[in-house]
Amino acid sequence: MSYLFPTYNRLDIELVSGKGAKVEDSNGRKYLDFIAGIAVCNLGHSPLPVKKAVEEQLNKVWHVSNLFQISQQEEAAKFLASASGLDAIFFCNSGAEANEAAIKLAKKHTGKTKILTFKQSFHGRTFATMSATGQEKIHSGFGPLLPAFEYLPYNDAGAVSEIEGDDIAAIMVEVIQGEGGVNPGNETFLKEVEKKCVELGALLIIDEVQTGIGRTGAPFAYQHHELNPDIVTAAKGLGSGFPVGAMIGRKELVSTFSPGTHGSTFGGNPLAMAAVKATLETIFEEDFLIGVKNKSGTFIQCLKEKLEPLSFVKEVKGEGFMIGIELEAEAKGYIELLRKNGLLTLPAGPNVIRLLPPLTVTEAELGEALGILEETLQAHEKEAVR
Repeated sequence: MSYLFPTYNRLDIELVSGKGAKVEDSNGRKYLDFIAGIAVCNLGHSPLPVKKAVEEQLNKVWHVSNLFQISQQEEAAKFLASASGLDAIFFCNSGAEANEAAIKLAKKHTGKTKILTFKQSFHGRTFATMSATGQEKIHSGFGPLLPAFEYLPYNDAGAVSEIEGDDIAAIMVEVIQGEGGVNPGNETFLKEVEKKCVELGALLIIDEVQTGIGRTGAPFAYQHHELNPDIVTAAKGLGSGFPVGAMIGRKELVSTFSPGTHGSTFGGNPLAMAAVKATLETIFEEDFLIGVKNKSGTFIQCLKEKLEPLSFVKEVKGEGFMIGIELEAEAKGYIELLRKNGLLTLPAGPNVIRLLPPLTVTEAELGEALGILEETLQAHEKEAVR
């Protein structure tokens, strides 16, 4: 028996070691890891600069709480402020907590009650962020949700243009929907969301929990579209595997989160801040991001050339190293076959194979992954033809 709640459909695999984009399980089987902890290990497994920074902090102090000054928070926050063009950071422990903070800040700052999100969105599993999420499967079984949220169709600029009301505190959007199917937002839609926020006096919240920290070849995905958010949330790739999240906001919002309005016992822990600073020192370097953009662009083009001609492959989509292969059928069986062939991938919705390799993945490893994908999916095509 297990002493754990069965909240996860776990694979019968335990990964016990990893370096870069390669991992090994307890049976000695090696894999190419294109899950990366669900877009967390952006520098790959066991990155030495992060390991060194955390070890140095371990020898100083682990936890003091936010009753005291923590200089490591200021250092990490400076990186995020500079890269985002925003001004102030609240550190927490996860993406859901970052989105909780954003929801609270938007409602308190505006004095309004309603927040608009989008169908197939995903913002977390706390009660507020679950309510913000536009997926029925996330809501099921939990009774009445918080009434403050309404869901609009994603990528529908017309629906956004028709929004009216004086009680809307914010519109919350993912530039690329991750859990909803790797659905990139188009330029017209995203610009209309920004425009509507200005018209309504609402805040624009961009959820970058999965897309942020270099995953799309820019520090944040909204920068590809030159959007101007009021609040940005980040987590996943922020600490190379250390539990950490961040809410980033404009200076006009700072006074709203005065002492006592929000907090976190573990948020901004010195160990996590050491990991964040070391992570961002690498990822936010211009040459590193150019490398991500170039490698991923070539890889996506190769995926399109090799896989889209297959009859059951609808589309290869995404940006940077956040890639979806949309199928006509359920993706689960193909993901199992890929795993048996040495490539770890995961679903995004029922019909999408999601690829989230470390940003440090090499061209040789991308070629290896392409070969496994091509061979595995083409084998199905041959079976289907028979």
